[in-house]
Formats: sequence, structure tokens, C-alpha cells
Amino acid sequence: MRRIVPTLLACALVSTLGLSLTPPPAGASATGAAAGTPAAVNGRLKVCGVKLCNQHGEPVQLRGMSSHGLQWYSQCLTDGSLDALAHDWNADVLRISLYVQEGGYETDPRGFTDRVHRLIEMATARGMYALVDWHQLTPGDPNHNLERAETFFTEIARRHRGRTNLLYDIANEPNGVGWSRIKAYAERLIPAIRAHDPDTPILVGTHGWSSLGVSDGRDERDVLDNPVRADNIMYTFHFYAASHGQEYLSALDRASDRIPVFVTEFGTQEASGDGPDDFGRAQQYLDLMARKEISWVNWNYSDDHRSGAVFEPGTCGSAGPWAGTASLKPAGVWIRDRIRTPDDFPTD
Repeated sequence: MRRIVPTLLACALVSTLGLSLTPPPAGASATGAAAGTPAAVNGRLKVCGVKLCNQHGEPVQLRGMSSHGLQWYSQCLTDGSLDALAHDWNADVLRISLYVQEGGYETDPRGFTDRVHRLIEMATARGMYALVDWHQLTPGDPNHNLERAETFFTEIARRHRGRTNLLYDIANEPNGVGWSRIKAYAERLIPAIRAHDPDTPILVGTHGWSSLGVSDGRDERDVLDNPVRADNIMYTFHFYAASHGQEYLSALDRASDRIPVFVTEFGTQEASGDGPDDFGRAQQYLDLMARKEISWVNWNYSDDHRSGAVFEPGTCGSAGPWAGTASLKPAGVWIRDRIRTPDDFPTD
């Protein structure tokens, strides 16, 4: 949950990344993706009961990767790297991690919003779902960024409302704040999104660094007793296997029987995103999520020096190689193998 933020800010946004400011035509959707891709097969997703369901009303499990902060690692998100993620890794979803502070959105709202637009288009072209992550982290109360979030998500929802391959993650890891404050934030922001996009699922971060409160000595009962008053939403859960043991695993197991949960971030390492991997504990989580059809996204698709970044340092600056395992750290090899296993998306 608590990650050490990189101090190098050399990865500024540049025009050579090919930002596109042209909105898609009215009614644009993911249906233009090649037949057989995750977004083409499943279409627009919807929360049904405690599951995430596809256009056929059948529960699905998405598996994929999160970017690191766009202000540091935009060079890791290229045509080549996303081709590898979609076609070599066989990922279903790309989480677009937009930090708000720490050199992120608040420093250049226009530039970062345009970068997110472009990444949505790039994921769409490859038949992946685009999970737009409002990566508030410090300060931990999402209400601090409510007006910024309303501005950002209103534009994203207005431009991309016709797409069928979106998910909105509106509060990455609330921390130092109780569930009631997070709920109040969600109930302010969700109507702003729904005014332009009534159909896309919205994911709501939970207290204790999106641990359902476990990291704060609480548990899922706070959410169960006081759920967000909105439809077509899910609650997020994050874990780092080397730090978060049976108490966290049990909370995810219990909560997912009662409320819809999406694991929008996890790692095989410690909560800092660094340190030794605990693949055994991580596999316990993956087994549970497979059995209960809980979608997940791994942290992170970059070449940061920490063990949680899948690529070896220097990979992104050298433009790969992206496919295969030659450029991957141990955690990258492990997670690629688990994303590559065939999807089982029901269609009737």
C-alpha cells in the first residue's frame, strides 16, 4: 500500500509521445477492436450482484497491469510496449495511473488529461479495457482533490462516454481518513460522471489504503453497514503479498461474498512495492480471486528499480525488448505467466 515514490522527475511529458487531441466520433466504442480480444468479446461491463459481468450478463475476471506514474514513466507506455502487453502478455486491462500530486495532474491538468485520452485510445485499439485511475495518495483524504476530480472525470466521461471498454477508479488509496469521508466523496463525484456517462462501472477506493479498512484496524463491516448510494459500482482492494497475510486474505474472501470487489492494485513484494517477493502468498490470493471471479491488476508496468516494476532498469529508455522474458525481473516473469493463461469469457 505505502509505496516509496521515485525522486527522479526526468520523465516529463513530451510532444514526441504523439498525444492526440482529437475526440472519437459520437458513439465510438471498443467494438472496433479485433474479434476475439477481451473488449470485443465482453463489450460493455456491468456490475451484477457481487460480480463484474460482460455484455452477455455473465461474470468475468479481467487480469492485467497498471502503469506507474505518468509523470515518471510515460516512456514505458509506447506502441511497442502496449503491443507486447496486449499480444504477448495477453492482458485484458491496462490501468492508467494518473498521480494527482507528486508532480502529477495538479502541475499540468491539460497535459496529463490529454495523455490519459491518448492512452485510452491506445488500449482501445488493442482490444484492452482502460481503467482510468485517479491516483490520489498524499494527502489521503480524497475530498482534498474533489474539484480536480470533478473537472478531470467530467472531461473523460464526456469524451469517452460511447466507449464500451472503460472503467473509472475514482480514489486510488484513501488513507488517514474514515470510510464516511470516502463515501461522501464518492457520492459527490459519481453524479458528475453519471451526468455524461450513465453506464460505465465506477470503482471506489476503500479506507486503510484500499484494504477495506484492515490496515487501519477496521474491516469490511464499515462498508457493508454504510454502502455508497449508487448503482453499478465496485469497491477496491489492494494487497502486497510479502506484507499482507491471512488477515487481509480473509477480509477479501468475506467481503467479496457481500459486495462487488475489484483488486485494482497488488504486488508480490512488500507494501513499498520493493523487497523480496512472496510468490507463495501471492498465489493464494490469485487462487482465491480466480475461484471467486475477482478481477485484478498488478503493480507495475515500468522499469523502476524496485522489485515490483516488471522490467529491468533501462528497458524503457532502450525501447525494449518488450516481448518475452529477457527484460523482466523475477516478479515480471511470474506475473506474465499468470496473465498469459487463457481467459474463459462466457458468451451465453
